[in-house]
Amino acid sequence: MASQSVDFLLSEDDLLFVADSWFQISKFKVQSSKFNMKRLANLVIISLFSLSLSGQLTPVTNQYVLNPITINPSYAGSRGALNIMAFYRRQWIGIAGSPETMTFSIDAPLSDEKIGIGLNIVNDKIGVTKETQFMSSYSYKIKTRDGVLSFGLGAGIMTTNTAWSDLIVQDPGDENYLVDSRVFVVPDFNFGIYYSYKNYFAGFSIPKLLGYTFNYDKNQYSLKVDPGQYYYLLNTGYLFTISKKVKVLPSALITYSPGEKVLYDVNVHINYSDRLWVGASYRNNRSVAALLQFAVNNQLRIAYTYDFDIGELGRYSNGSHEIMLRYEFRFKVEGATPLSF
Repeated sequence: MASQSVDFLLSEDDLLFVADSWFQISKFKVQSSKFNMKRLANLVIISLFSLSLSGQLTPVTNQYVLNPITINPSYAGSRGALNIMAFYRRQWIGIAGSPETMTFSIDAPLSDEKIGIGLNIVNDKIGVTKETQFMSSYSYKIKTRDGVLSFGLGAGIMTTNTAWSDLIVQDPGDENYLVDSRVFVVPDFNFGIYYSYKNYFAGFSIPKLLGYTFNYDKNQYSLKVDPGQYYYLLNTGYLFTISKKVKVLPSALITYSPGEKVLYDVNVHINYSDRLWVGASYRNNRSVAALLQFAVNNQLRIAYTYDFDIGELGRYSNGSHEIMLRYEFRFKVEGATPLSF
C-alpha cells in the first residue's frame, strides 16, 4: 500500500490470499453467521498489517511509465521544468473495500539542472485501513562523456491506522472487536540511480530500505534493515524515431527479491506528433494494461489507464482504472525523450 496501491510485488498466491480476504469481507454483511468478527479481524490483520508494513509490500502502478519518480528518486527534476501531477486509481473494481489511491507529485530541477528535488504525497485506502505517505526526493546529476548519470535519495514518513468501527456487524458482541487502531507513524527511505544517453535510459532502484514488524502485544512497530527482503528494480527503455511524427518507446521493468519469483513488465508506447500517446503493458501472466495520453497544450496532459488481471485474480475483479493530470511549467516545445515521454 503506501505509495500507490496496485500490483503489489508479491507472489500470486499472496495476491490471491489478499483478494480472497477482501472477497470474504465483502460478503460479511449478509453472511455474518458463517463469517464471524474474530475471523474477519484475523483476515484483515494478516492481509494488511503483515503484508503492508513488513517491507514485503511494495506497490508498483502503471503510472511509473508516466512518472518514474514514483519508483526511483533519481528521476527528480529530469523533465527539465517544474512538473506537477495528480493521480487517482481505483483497483479491483467489483470487490468491496478494494484499494483506492490518490497521489500528488511535484518535482523540479535546480542549480543549472544538476540538482533535482521532488515531493510525493500518497493517500491509500484499502477496506477500513488508511495510509498516507509523504516522501521527498533529492537527485544529483553528473554529465559524463557519453550521457548523464543521476543519483537519488528519498526520505519521508508514513502514517497508518485502521477504522474497525466503520465495519457493520449483525451478531451481538461482535462490536467488541471494532476498536479503532491508533495512528502509527513510521519513517521511509529509498534509493536510486539512472543513466541516460541520447534515446536510451536505464534506472536501478530500491523503493523501500526499511522493513517493519508489528508487535501485537506491545501494539507498536519495530524497524528492521534486511537486504534479503529488499525489492530491486531495473527499468530500461529506448526511444525509436519511426518518422517525423511517430516515435515508439519500448521499455521493461524487472523486479527481483532474493528467494522470490522474478517479476517483469513489458511496455510499448507510441507517440504521435508529441500530442497523442497510446500504449500497452504486459505483466508476468498476471495482467495487461492499455494507456491513452493526450496533450491539451504544451503544458497540460491528461492520461487514462485500464488494466485487467488475466490470472486467477481476474475472477475477483473487473479490472482497475487510473487517471492522471500533469501540468508542466514549460513553454518551449521540445522533442520527446525517454525521460519526458
